[in-house]
Amino acid sequence: MWFKTAIIFYRGVAMGRKLFCDISPTTYKISVKKEIFLRYLKDFFSLEKIAKEKSNEELPNIVKSHTSILVRKLHGVDIKLQENKVTNIKIACDKINGILIYPKETFSFWKTVGNPTHENGFVDGLVIGRDGFYAGAGGGLCQMANMIHYLVLNSPLMVTELHHHSDALFPDERRRVPFGTGTSVRYNNVDYRFKNTTDQVVQILVWIQDGELCGELRSMQKFPYRYKLVEEDHHYKKEGNDYYRISKVYRIIIDRKTNKEIKKELILNNHSCVMYDHSLIPSSEIRNDL
Repeated sequence: MWFKTAIIFYRGVAMGRKLFCDISPTTYKISVKKEIFLRYLKDFFSLEKIAKEKSNEELPNIVKSHTSILVRKLHGVDIKLQENKVTNIKIACDKINGILIYPKETFSFWKTVGNPTHENGFVDGLVIGRDGFYAGAGGGLCQMANMIHYLVLNSPLMVTELHHHSDALFPDERRRVPFGTGTSVRYNNVDYRFKNTTDQVVQILVWIQDGELCGELRSMQKFPYRYKLVEEDHHYKKEGNDYYRISKVYRIIIDRKTNKEIKKELILNNHSCVMYDHSLIPSSEIRNDL
């Protein structure tokens, strides 16, 4: 009943200036429930085969490995939310570690992790919402999705669903990857998915060690190419009253046998509004003469 009511209101308000989801917190929650319902509906009728099988045996070849620091001191963010994130990441590791993705199968972040509720053991971490930051169950799981996406970018696997963070939310603190190469996830309609378009099974391993999230993408045999991500022309620029973080991220494909560059493709053209205190922007990286 609530869904039918939401659709009626949504159609009516859509004719005006304000979106239905922007009327009030209640209409926003209704809109979110509508999107979740539509995702369930879409998945129900989809012919997409979602990866489910896991194995304790590690595939022999490491395609790509990576680590990321779990607890960072983020400006204006309660450190407790960062610490709680570790608990949420541990639960996600148990769900994901060892999963096998066979040829033509699709990995779905939320189909694998499940609903991040308090009832399922998740605790309040930092959640990025439409109105800023807040504490919510499962907060911090974006870091896990970021890890998997980075591994996939360094492989021939095909990303089929990706939701970029559109803004520069925090200043760098020991960043190890090009800016903007992360992904946003929100249960369950904002998912992260990739498809195994190769001819061999691949495996994701994730675990926590020495305060870091560790990840590996593995395969049975080496792929013919290796991959490298590079960020170019990184700078900040003031536009009106706001600053924007600007750069281009390329993926370079290299032939494994000859070590020659086969292709250089633009995968991200960053133009992200800086949402944190502008005084934290390194002055040496501001370019207003462009």
